Amino acid sequence: MSTSAATPPRLSMTQVLLCGAAIVTLSMGIRHGFGLWLQPITMDRGWSRETFAFALAVQNLAWGVAGPFAGALADRFGAFRVLIAGALLYAGGLVLMGLATSGLAFTGSAGLLLGMAQAGTTYAVIYGVIGRNVAPKKRSWAMGVAAAAGSFGQFLMVPVENWLIGSFGWQQALFILGCLALAIVPLAAGLKEPAHVKPTGISQSIGQALTEAFAYPSFRWLMAGYFVCGFQVVFIGVHMPSYLKDHGLTPNVATTALALIGLFNVIGTYAAGSLGQRLPKRYILSSIYALRSVAIVVFLSVPLTPWSVYIFSSVMGVLWLSTVPPTNAVIAQIFGVQYLSMLGGFVFLSHQVGSFLGVWLGGKLYDSTGSYDVVWWIAVALGIFAAIANLPVKESAIARPAPAG
Repeated sequence: MSTSAATPPRLSMTQVLLCGAAIVTLSMGIRHGFGLWLQPITMDRGWSRETFAFALAVQNLAWGVAGPFAGALADRFGAFRVLIAGALLYAGGLVLMGLATSGLAFTGSAGLLLGMAQAGTTYAVIYGVIGRNVAPKKRSWAMGVAAAAGSFGQFLMVPVENWLIGSFGWQQALFILGCLALAIVPLAAGLKEPAHVKPTGISQSIGQALTEAFAYPSFRWLMAGYFVCGFQVVFIGVHMPSYLKDHGLTPNVATTALALIGLFNVIGTYAAGSLGQRLPKRYILSSIYALRSVAIVVFLSVPLTPWSVYIFSSVMGVLWLSTVPPTNAVIAQIFGVQYLSMLGGFVFLSHQVGSFLGVWLGGKLYDSTGSYDVVWWIAVALGIFAAIANLPVKESAIARPAPAG
């Protein structure tokens, strides 16, 4: 028997979606614009692009490593405490990022602190609350709504962050964002769940849940696909502004491109969540990865103009985080919701390993070759691999022995 329908809803779906969506809007929106800081920080501090890229690579890796722990704590004690700690780390990390004067200090703040902060304020924690409080028949749709909110945050925050940098300078802009991150604290109160009630059906220990998940081939295929997702989106999000400037396009083109990704991601994530209620999620995921590779090939094949950038950004926006709702909905569908945040955190760890390699290789190979071309084509090949890897995923609830008695 699956535990997916084991725990009855305790918070209203409207409350969960409003507070969860607002938190994801802030946490994802702030981080989406970090690429805008690459050139002003490296030029002001006299650092190489690899120094900046390595710090953000560490951020993504720290986010992934901390994700399962944040998820396990949220599953055990509720999301409220984890969100509070994440918000405080977020604010502190942004302030220290602005104060850092060495590559090591920058990696510690922009990398480790912000990575841990994002683990406690983004999808794994929020989706655990959704899984426990939204009925299974609406779960994929609700996850799509939360992901769409994060996408809207990307659309909203990129021009805001660009304006802050232009108006106050890159350092003061980070201080202002640190204050804004504290708004997560009152929003977290809306996700404070009543005292934990043990789910009916089969109750597992953490060790049993992990052993079961990692022994299940579909879980490993989902992790492989999410690795590719992380590589592609973080490489593009961090390095595309510099790629465009290298080819003679203005910073405004890059700002518009990142904003378009966020805007069209609202459509893509909502559509993916809604389609996940009707179609096999493995086909949705496979199609997303295949279309990403096609979009990159076309982008690299046509003349680079502002309009080619805008079209590419719009298409990639539809495909950007649209993997998130079906992936997490499949995890809940297979394993239930008892350890949804923790298992989602482990899948996201794979995503962040890919993110680490995408952002770091972007800087490393640029510094060694003077071009991003090799990394673009790696992203294409990985997209084809992920499209194939998601096809064998089984979406039905895992078979477990009936409870004794």
